[in-house]
Amino acid sequence: MTRYLTICAVALPPLFTAALGLTHPAVLTVEDAAHWQMMHTVLLPVFPLLALGPWLVARQHDRAVGVVVGVLAYVYACFYTSLDILAGIAGGAIKDAEAGGLGIVFPIAGDLGAIGSYAYIAATALAVGVASRAGVVRALPGAVLTLVGSVMFWQEHVYRPWGVLSMVLLAAGWTWLVVATGPRAAAPSSPTPRSVGR
Repeated sequence: MTRYLTICAVALPPLFTAALGLTHPAVLTVEDAAHWQMMHTVLLPVFPLLALGPWLVARQHDRAVGVVVGVLAYVYACFYTSLDILAGIAGGAIKDAEAGGLGIVFPIAGDLGAIGSYAYIAATALAVGVASRAGVVRALPGAVLTLVGSVMFWQEHVYRPWGVLSMVLLAAGWTWLVVATGPRAAAPSSPTPRSVGR
């Protein structure tokens, strides 16, 4: 994958999520229920793509760590998607139908989403750790941005303003790590001298 495509893969999903998060109602009401449901339906295929950030950064530095981060990213994608489906899509549909029952859906969604969030934070920490091998000073800004962003994402989902900010931090942090610590960021090695007389 080219550097440009990698940057697009790590930056566009959180930026798209941030843009949609600007419309996220603060509270689920009957008036906002249809928008709440539709917004989470649109985000259904986007939330799993947030896992590309830690996975692509980790695998460009260490394939074995990339596998572990890939597994954590998969856990995130599965369990965070359940939060989106239950609290976002089903919650909006239930509220729109004025059927109540949100007291049952939201706690289950929150528990499942927490598992996904913990996996995302762990994947981020591993990716940051392996990217730091390219140079702690070069990796530090991206590390701080992605770690703070991943914890804020767990705490704030994509509610404005902090959840939206979490997505912007993730996009900026993953982009920083791709550019500053990726293979092209390393100093070129000096050429190996050829043997004389061969």
